[in-house]
Amino acid sequence: MAADRTSRSIMLRRIPDRNIWLIYGAIFLLGLAYGIAISLTAVFLDARGFNKRDIGLLASCFALGIVLLSLPMGALIRRFSAKATLVISLAGYAGAVGVFPFLPGFASIAAVRFLDGACSVGIWVSCETILLARSDKDNKAFVTSLYAVAMALGYVLGPLCAKGIVALASMPSAFVISCVISALSSLLVLARLDRDPPEALAHGEAGAPEGAEPAASSASILWRIKTACFATFAYGYFQASVVLFLPLYLMASKGVTLDQTILIPAFFAVGMLSFTNVFGRIGDRRGHLALMRVLGAIGTLMILGFVYLDQYTAMCVAVFIAGATLASISPLSLALQGVVTAPRDYSRANSIYNVFYAAGMLLGPPASSALYEAAGGVAMLYHLAALWAAFVVFTIVFSGDDPASRRGERGRLELAA
Repeated sequence: MAADRTSRSIMLRRIPDRNIWLIYGAIFLLGLAYGIAISLTAVFLDARGFNKRDIGLLASCFALGIVLLSLPMGALIRRFSAKATLVISLAGYAGAVGVFPFLPGFASIAAVRFLDGACSVGIWVSCETILLARSDKDNKAFVTSLYAVAMALGYVLGPLCAKGIVALASMPSAFVISCVISALSSLLVLARLDRDPPEALAHGEAGAPEGAEPAASSASILWRIKTACFATFAYGYFQASVVLFLPLYLMASKGVTLDQTILIPAFFAVGMLSFTNVFGRIGDRRGHLALMRVLGAIGTLMILGFVYLDQYTAMCVAVFIAGATLASISPLSLALQGVVTAPRDYSRANSIYNVFYAAGMLLGPPASSALYEAAGGVAMLYHLAALWAAFVVFTIVFSGDDPASRRGERGRLELAA
Protein backbone atom coordinates (compact mmCIF):
# COMPACT_ATOMS: atom_id res chain seq x y z
CA MET A 1 0.00 0.00 0.00
CA ALA A 2 2.80 2.41 0.95
CA ALA A 3 4.64 1.50 -2.26
CA ASP A 4 1.53 2.29 -4.30
CA ARG A 5 1.18 5.69 -2.61
CA THR A 6 4.86 6.43 -3.26
CA SER A 7 4.52 5.44 -6.91
CA ARG A 8 1.45 7.68 -7.34
CA SER A 9 3.28 10.53 -5.63
CA ILE A 10 6.24 10.21 -8.01
CA MET A 11 3.94 10.12 -11.03
CA LEU A 12 2.07 13.22 -9.89
CA ARG A 13 5.35 15.08 -9.28
CA ARG A 14 6.53 14.30 -12.80
CA ILE A 15 3.12 15.06 -14.35
CA PRO A 16 1.40 17.67 -12.17
CA ASP A 17 -0.90 18.96 -14.93
CA ARG A 18 -4.32 17.30 -14.55
CA ASN A 19 -5.04 17.97 -18.24
CA ILE A 20 -2.43 15.38 -19.20
CA TRP A 21 -4.14 12.77 -17.02
CA LEU A 22 -7.46 13.75 -18.58
CA ILE A 23 -6.05 13.06 -22.05
CA TYR A 24 -4.84 9.66 -20.82
CA GLY A 25 -8.37 8.85 -19.66
CA ALA A 26 -9.91 10.01 -22.93
CA ILE A 27 -7.41 8.10 -25.05
CA PHE A 28 -7.91 4.94 -22.99
CA LEU A 29 -11.66 5.15 -23.67
CA LEU A 30 -10.94 5.74 -27.35
CA GLY A 31 -8.54 2.77 -27.43
CA LEU A 32 -11.26 0.63 -25.88
CA ALA A 33 -13.72 1.79 -28.56
CA TYR A 34 -11.12 1.18 -31.26
CA GLY A 35 -10.38 -2.31 -29.92
CA ILE A 36 -14.05 -3.29 -29.95
CA ALA A 37 -14.64 -1.99 -33.49
CA ILE A 38 -11.39 -3.09 -35.13
CA SER A 39 -11.63 -6.66 -33.81
CA LEU A 40 -15.02 -7.09 -35.51
CA THR A 41 -14.80 -4.96 -38.66
CA ALA A 42 -13.37 -7.56 -41.06
CA VAL A 43 -15.58 -10.34 -39.66
CA PHE A 44 -18.69 -8.17 -39.94
CA LEU A 45 -17.91 -7.16 -43.53
CA ASP A 46 -17.23 -10.78 -44.47
CA ALA A 47 -20.59 -11.80 -42.96
CA ARG A 48 -22.25 -9.03 -45.02
CA GLY A 49 -20.89 -10.67 -48.20
CA PHE A 50 -17.95 -8.39 -48.99
CA ASN A 51 -14.97 -10.19 -50.55
CA LYS A 52 -11.35 -9.76 -49.41
CA ARG A 53 -10.61 -7.24 -52.17
CA ASP A 54 -13.52 -5.07 -51.00
CA ILE A 55 -12.38 -5.33 -47.39
CA GLY A 56 -8.87 -4.28 -48.44
CA LEU A 57 -10.22 -1.30 -50.39
CA LEU A 58 -12.27 -0.20 -47.39
CA ALA A 59 -9.12 -0.36 -45.24
CA SER A 60 -7.43 1.85 -47.86
CA CYS A 61 -10.29 4.37 -47.53
CA PHE A 62 -9.52 4.58 -43.80
CA ALA A 63 -5.80 5.14 -44.48
CA LEU A 64 -6.63 7.70 -47.19
CA GLY A 65 -8.65 9.69 -44.66
CA ILE A 66 -5.59 9.79 -42.41
CA VAL A 67 -3.24 10.83 -45.22
CA LEU A 68 -5.44 13.57 -46.70
CA LEU A 69 -6.49 15.13 -43.38
CA SER A 70 -3.15 14.99 -41.54
CA LEU A 71 -1.81 18.34 -42.78
CA PRO A 72 -5.13 20.24 -42.60
CA MET A 73 -5.50 19.19 -38.95
CA GLY A 74 -2.61 21.45 -37.98
CA ALA A 75 -4.37 24.43 -39.56
CA LEU A 76 -7.68 23.50 -37.90
CA ILE A 77 -5.99 23.31 -34.49
CA ARG A 78 -4.41 26.73 -35.02
CA ARG A 79 -7.77 28.13 -36.10
CA PHE A 80 -10.10 26.52 -33.56
CA SER A 81 -7.76 25.15 -30.80
CA ALA A 82 -6.58 21.64 -30.00
CA LYS A 83 -9.42 21.16 -27.50
CA ALA A 84 -12.17 22.03 -30.01
CA THR A 85 -10.57 19.85 -32.70
CA LEU A 86 -10.28 16.93 -30.27
CA VAL A 87 -13.91 17.21 -29.12
CA ILE A 88 -15.22 17.34 -32.71
CA SER A 89 -12.95 14.50 -33.86
CA LEU A 90 -14.02 12.23 -31.00
CA ALA A 91 -17.67 12.99 -31.71
CA GLY A 92 -17.08 12.41 -35.44
CA TYR A 93 -15.50 9.03 -34.77
CA ALA A 94 -18.42 8.12 -32.50
CA GLY A 95 -20.86 8.95 -35.30
CA ALA A 96 -18.84 7.01 -37.89
CA VAL A 97 -18.58 3.82 -35.86
CA GLY A 98 -22.20 4.10 -34.71
CA VAL A 99 -23.71 4.18 -38.21
CA PHE A 100 -21.21 1.70 -39.72
CA PRO A 101 -23.20 -1.54 -39.15
CA PHE A 102 -26.41 -0.04 -40.56
CA LEU A 103 -25.08 1.26 -43.89
CA PRO A 104 -26.53 -0.28 -47.07
CA GLY A 105 -23.59 -0.76 -49.45
CA PHE A 106 -19.94 -0.33 -50.40
CA ALA A 107 -20.04 3.37 -51.31
CA SER A 108 -21.61 4.50 -48.03
CA ILE A 109 -19.29 2.27 -45.97
CA ALA A 110 -16.26 3.61 -47.89
CA ALA A 111 -17.32 7.19 -47.11
CA VAL A 112 -17.71 6.39 -43.41
CA ARG A 113 -14.35 4.56 -43.31
CA PHE A 114 -12.77 7.70 -44.84
CA LEU A 115 -14.46 9.79 -42.12
CA ASP A 116 -13.17 7.30 -39.54
CA GLY A 117 -9.59 7.89 -40.71
CA ALA A 118 -10.05 11.67 -40.89
CA CYS A 119 -11.44 11.84 -37.33
CA SER A 120 -8.77 9.46 -36.03
CA VAL A 121 -5.93 11.64 -37.28
CA GLY A 122 -7.69 14.66 -35.78
CA ILE A 123 -7.71 12.87 -32.42
CA TRP A 124 -4.04 11.88 -32.64
CA VAL A 125 -2.75 15.30 -33.72
CA SER A 126 -4.85 17.11 -31.09
CA CYS A 127 -3.82 14.80 -28.24
CA GLU A 128 -0.15 14.92 -29.19
CA THR A 129 -0.24 18.71 -29.46
CA ILE A 130 -1.85 19.03 -26.02
CA LEU A 131 0.57 16.57 -24.38
CA LEU A 132 3.71 18.15 -25.86
CA ALA A 133 2.52 21.67 -24.98
CA ARG A 134 1.75 20.74 -21.36
CA SER A 135 4.80 18.56 -20.58
CA ASP A 136 8.19 20.01 -19.66
CA LYS A 137 11.28 19.28 -21.76
CA ASP A 138 12.69 16.76 -19.28
CA ASN A 139 9.59 14.53 -19.25
CA LYS A 140 8.29 14.50 -22.81
CA ALA A 141 9.11 10.84 -23.53
CA PHE A 142 7.73 9.86 -20.12
CA VAL A 143 4.46 11.64 -20.94
CA THR A 144 4.18 10.32 -24.50
CA SER A 145 5.04 6.77 -23.42
CA LEU A 146 2.14 6.77 -20.93
CA TYR A 147 -0.07 8.07 -23.76
CA ALA A 148 0.97 5.04 -25.86
CA VAL A 149 0.36 2.70 -22.90
CA ALA A 150 -3.13 4.14 -22.27
CA MET A 151 -4.06 3.63 -25.93
CA ALA A 152 -2.56 0.12 -26.00
CA LEU A 153 -4.44 -0.96 -22.88
CA GLY A 154 -7.68 0.02 -24.57
CA TYR A 155 -6.66 -1.93 -27.67
CA VAL A 156 -5.95 -5.02 -25.56
CA LEU A 157 -9.18 -4.86 -23.54
CA GLY A 158 -11.40 -3.89 -26.48
CA PRO A 159 -11.38 -7.26 -28.27
CA LEU A 160 -12.10 -9.03 -24.96
CA CYS A 161 -15.12 -6.78 -24.46
CA ALA A 162 -16.19 -7.34 -28.07
CA LYS A 163 -16.19 -11.08 -27.57
CA GLY A 164 -18.50 -10.75 -24.54
CA ILE A 165 -20.81 -8.25 -26.26
CA VAL A 166 -21.26 -10.47 -29.33
CA ALA A 167 -21.93 -13.48 -27.09
CA LEU A 168 -24.64 -11.60 -25.18
CA ALA A 169 -26.09 -9.47 -28.00
CA SER A 170 -24.89 -9.01 -31.61
CA MET A 171 -22.13 -7.53 -33.74
CA PRO A 172 -24.09 -4.33 -34.53
CA SER A 173 -24.57 -3.86 -30.78
CA ALA A 174 -20.80 -3.93 -30.32
CA PHE A 175 -20.34 -1.07 -32.81
CA VAL A 176 -23.07 0.93 -31.04
CA ILE A 177 -21.34 0.41 -27.69
CA SER A 178 -18.06 1.56 -29.30
CA CYS A 179 -19.95 4.68 -30.43
CA VAL A 180 -21.23 5.34 -26.89
CA ILE A 181 -17.74 4.97 -25.37
CA SER A 182 -16.28 7.41 -27.93
CA ALA A 183 -19.09 9.88 -27.27
CA LEU A 184 -18.38 9.71 -23.53
CA SER A 185 -14.73 10.45 -24.27
CA SER A 186 -15.75 13.51 -26.28
CA LEU A 187 -18.02 14.77 -23.47
CA LEU A 188 -15.24 14.23 -20.92
CA VAL A 189 -12.84 16.40 -22.93
CA LEU A 190 -15.51 19.05 -23.55
CA ALA A 191 -16.43 19.33 -19.88
CA ARG A 192 -13.06 18.97 -18.15
CA LEU A 193 -10.14 19.90 -20.44
CA ASP A 194 -8.75 23.43 -20.02
CA ARG A 195 -8.20 25.78 -22.95
CA ASP A 196 -4.93 25.56 -24.88
CA PRO A 197 -2.00 27.21 -23.06
CA PRO A 198 -1.08 30.65 -24.55
CA GLU A 199 2.56 29.65 -25.15
CA ALA A 200 1.38 27.05 -27.67
CA LEU A 201 -0.01 29.84 -29.89
CA ALA A 202 1.90 31.73 -32.56
CA HIS A 203 1.83 35.45 -33.29
CA GLY A 204 -1.48 36.50 -34.82
CA GLU A 205 -3.52 33.63 -33.37
CA ALA A 206 -6.44 34.34 -31.04
CA GLY A 207 -5.25 34.19 -27.44
CA ALA A 208 -1.54 34.40 -28.31
CA PRO A 209 0.57 36.36 -25.79
CA GLU A 210 1.92 39.75 -26.84
CA GLY A 211 5.27 39.42 -28.55
CA ALA A 212 4.74 35.79 -29.57
CA GLU A 213 6.90 34.76 -32.52
CA PRO A 214 5.34 33.76 -35.85
CA ALA A 215 5.08 30.08 -36.71
CA ALA A 216 7.98 28.50 -38.60
CA SER A 217 7.59 27.31 -42.19
CA SER A 218 6.55 23.72 -42.87
CA ALA A 219 9.86 23.05 -44.66
CA SER A 220 11.95 24.18 -41.70
CA ILE A 221 9.81 22.15 -39.29
CA LEU A 222 10.16 19.04 -41.47
CA TRP A 223 13.94 19.44 -41.54
CA ARG A 224 14.02 19.68 -37.74
CA ILE A 225 11.84 16.60 -37.19
CA LYS A 226 13.11 14.44 -40.09
CA THR A 227 14.47 11.69 -37.82
CA ALA A 228 11.15 11.51 -35.93
CA CYS A 229 9.28 11.38 -39.25
CA PHE A 230 11.47 8.52 -40.54
CA ALA A 231 10.84 6.65 -37.28
CA THR A 232 7.06 6.97 -37.46
CA PHE A 233 7.03 6.11 -41.20
CA ALA A 234 9.06 2.96 -40.52
CA TYR A 235 6.79 1.96 -37.64
CA GLY A 236 3.59 2.54 -39.62
CA TYR A 237 4.99 0.59 -42.58
CA PHE A 238 6.22 -2.24 -40.36
CA GLN A 239 3.09 -2.44 -38.19
CA ALA A 240 0.64 -2.54 -41.11
CA SER A 241 2.73 -5.12 -42.99
CA VAL A 242 3.52 -7.47 -40.11
CA VAL A 243 -0.08 -7.70 -38.89
CA LEU A 244 -1.14 -9.01 -42.30
CA PHE A 245 1.78 -11.12 -43.48
CA LEU A 246 3.79 -12.43 -40.51
CA PRO A 247 1.06 -14.97 -39.54
CA LEU A 248 0.92 -16.19 -43.17
CA TYR A 249 4.70 -16.59 -43.27
CA LEU A 250 4.84 -18.45 -39.95
CA MET A 251 2.11 -20.88 -40.98
CA ALA A 252 3.55 -21.48 -44.45
CA SER A 253 7.26 -21.64 -43.62
CA LYS A 254 7.59 -22.49 -39.92
CA GLY A 255 4.72 -24.91 -39.35
CA VAL A 256 3.02 -22.62 -36.81
CA THR A 257 -0.68 -23.41 -36.37
CA LEU A 258 -3.49 -20.90 -36.75
CA ASP A 259 -4.24 -21.01 -33.01
CA GLN A 260 -0.59 -20.26 -32.25
CA THR A 261 -0.46 -17.28 -34.63
CA ILE A 262 -3.41 -15.68 -32.81
CA LEU A 263 -1.18 -15.32 -29.73
CA ILE A 264 1.67 -13.65 -31.64
CA PRO A 265 0.23 -10.07 -31.47
CA ALA A 266 -0.31 -10.52 -27.72
CA PHE A 267 3.43 -11.06 -27.15
CA PHE A 268 4.17 -7.91 -29.19
CA ALA A 269 1.66 -5.91 -27.11
CA VAL A 270 3.01 -7.24 -23.80
CA GLY A 271 6.56 -6.29 -24.83
CA MET A 272 5.40 -2.80 -25.69
CA LEU A 273 3.38 -2.34 -22.49
CA SER A 274 6.23 -3.66 -20.33
CA PHE A 275 9.01 -1.45 -21.66
CA THR A 276 7.60 1.65 -23.39
CA ASN A 277 7.51 3.71 -20.21
CA VAL A 278 10.89 2.39 -19.03
CA PHE A 279 12.52 3.45 -22.30
CA GLY A 280 10.67 6.76 -22.14
CA ARG A 281 12.34 7.57 -18.81
CA ILE A 282 15.73 6.53 -20.16
CA GLY A 283 15.23 8.63 -23.30
CA ASP A 284 14.42 11.74 -21.25
CA ARG A 285 17.64 11.29 -19.27
CA ARG A 286 20.09 10.02 -21.91
CA GLY A 287 18.75 11.35 -25.21
CA HIS A 288 15.85 10.23 -27.36
CA LEU A 289 17.62 9.72 -30.68
CA ALA A 290 20.52 7.67 -29.27
CA LEU A 291 18.06 5.30 -27.59
CA MET A 292 15.94 5.08 -30.76
CA ARG A 293 19.10 4.00 -32.61
CA VAL A 294 19.80 1.21 -30.12
CA LEU A 295 16.19 0.01 -30.11
CA GLY A 296 16.07 0.09 -33.92
CA ALA A 297 19.21 -2.06 -34.15
CA ILE A 298 17.84 -4.63 -31.68
CA GLY A 299 14.46 -4.69 -33.44
CA THR A 300 16.17 -5.26 -36.79
CA LEU A 301 17.89 -8.34 -35.39
CA MET A 302 14.54 -9.64 -34.10
CA ILE A 303 12.99 -9.31 -37.56
CA LEU A 304 15.91 -11.24 -39.07
CA GLY A 305 15.40 -13.82 -36.33
CA PHE A 306 12.14 -14.96 -37.93
CA VAL A 307 14.13 -16.17 -40.92
CA TYR A 308 16.37 -18.39 -38.80
CA LEU A 309 14.30 -19.32 -35.73
CA ASP A 310 12.28 -22.52 -35.94
CA GLN A 311 11.02 -23.06 -32.38
CA TYR A 312 7.69 -21.42 -31.52
CA THR A 313 8.90 -20.38 -28.06
CA ALA A 314 11.93 -18.62 -29.54
CA MET A 315 9.68 -16.84 -32.03
CA CYS A 316 7.44 -15.61 -29.21
CA VAL A 317 10.50 -14.24 -27.40
CA ALA A 318 11.58 -12.46 -30.60
CA VAL A 319 8.10 -10.94 -31.00
CA PHE A 320 8.15 -9.82 -27.36
CA ILE A 321 11.54 -8.10 -27.84
CA ALA A 322 10.37 -6.55 -31.14
CA GLY A 323 7.37 -5.10 -29.31
CA ALA A 324 9.57 -3.80 -26.51
CA THR A 325 11.98 -2.11 -28.93
CA LEU A 326 10.27 -1.09 -32.17
CA ALA A 327 6.95 -0.12 -30.56
CA SER A 328 8.82 1.97 -27.99
CA ILE A 329 10.42 4.03 -30.75
CA SER A 330 7.09 5.71 -31.59
CA PRO A 331 6.60 7.67 -28.31
CA LEU A 332 10.33 8.44 -28.23
CA SER A 333 10.14 9.95 -31.72
CA LEU A 334 7.13 12.02 -30.69
CA ALA A 335 9.01 13.25 -27.63
CA LEU A 336 12.07 14.14 -29.76
CA GLN A 337 9.80 16.15 -32.03
CA GLY A 338 8.50 18.02 -28.98
CA VAL A 339 12.05 18.86 -27.91
CA VAL A 340 13.28 20.22 -31.25
CA THR A 341 10.23 22.32 -32.16
CA ALA A 342 8.80 25.36 -30.40
CA PRO A 343 5.39 25.02 -28.67
CA ARG A 344 3.83 27.40 -31.23
CA ASP A 345 4.78 24.89 -33.98
CA TYR A 346 3.52 21.71 -32.28
CA SER A 347 0.24 21.47 -34.20
CA ARG A 348 1.95 21.79 -37.59
CA ALA A 349 4.78 19.44 -36.58
CA ASN A 350 2.31 16.82 -35.36
CA SER A 351 0.39 17.08 -38.63
CA ILE A 352 3.56 16.47 -40.67
CA TYR A 353 4.56 13.66 -38.31
CA ASN A 354 1.21 11.90 -38.77
CA VAL A 355 1.43 12.24 -42.56
CA PHE A 356 4.55 10.06 -42.43
CA TYR A 357 2.87 7.52 -40.13
CA ALA A 358 -0.15 7.31 -42.43
CA ALA A 359 2.07 7.06 -45.50
CA GLY A 360 3.84 4.09 -43.93
CA MET A 361 0.50 2.42 -43.17
CA LEU A 362 -0.68 3.07 -46.72
CA LEU A 363 2.47 1.92 -48.54
CA GLY A 364 3.50 -1.00 -46.32
CA PRO A 365 0.82 -3.62 -47.12
CA PRO A 366 0.83 -3.29 -50.94
CA ALA A 367 4.64 -3.20 -51.13
CA SER A 368 5.02 -6.14 -48.73
CA SER A 369 2.33 -8.17 -50.47
CA ALA A 370 3.91 -7.61 -53.90
CA LEU A 371 7.32 -8.67 -52.58
CA TYR A 372 5.83 -11.68 -50.79
CA GLU A 373 4.12 -12.88 -53.96
CA ALA A 374 7.16 -12.26 -56.17
CA ALA A 375 9.99 -13.53 -53.95
CA GLY A 376 8.48 -15.18 -50.85
CA GLY A 377 8.16 -14.49 -47.14
CA VAL A 378 11.90 -14.42 -46.43
CA ALA A 379 12.44 -11.58 -48.92
CA MET A 380 9.52 -9.74 -47.34
CA LEU A 381 11.15 -10.01 -43.91
CA TYR A 382 14.52 -8.93 -45.29
CA HIS A 383 13.00 -5.78 -46.74
CA LEU A 384 11.37 -4.89 -43.39
CA ALA A 385 14.73 -5.43 -41.66
CA ALA A 386 16.42 -3.27 -44.33
CA LEU A 387 13.94 -0.46 -43.63
CA TRP A 388 14.82 -0.43 -39.93
CA ALA A 389 18.54 -0.76 -40.72
CA ALA A 390 18.22 2.33 -42.96
CA PHE A 391 16.58 4.14 -40.05
CA VAL A 392 19.51 3.22 -37.77
CA VAL A 393 21.97 4.60 -40.34
CA PHE A 394 19.81 7.74 -40.66
CA THR A 395 20.02 8.33 -36.90
CA ILE A 396 23.81 8.09 -37.07
CA VAL A 397 24.10 10.52 -39.99
CA PHE A 398 21.76 13.02 -38.31
CA SER A 399 22.68 12.35 -34.68
CA GLY A 400 23.01 16.11 -34.15
CA ASP A 401 19.23 16.47 -34.58
CA ASP A 402 18.85 15.60 -30.89
CA PRO A 403 19.95 18.43 -28.56
CA ALA A 404 21.06 15.77 -26.06
CA SER A 405 23.63 14.51 -28.57
CA ARG A 406 24.97 18.01 -29.10
CA ARG A 407 25.22 18.58 -25.34
CA GLY A 408 27.05 15.29 -24.94
CA GLU A 409 29.51 16.20 -27.70
CA ARG A 410 30.20 19.61 -26.09
CA GLY A 411 30.75 17.88 -22.75
CA ARG A 412 33.29 15.49 -24.27
CA LEU A 413 35.13 18.35 -25.95
CA GLU A 414 35.26 20.32 -22.68
CA LEU A 415 36.66 17.28 -20.86
CA ALA A 416 39.26 16.77 -23.58
CA ALA A 417 40.28 20.45 -23.34
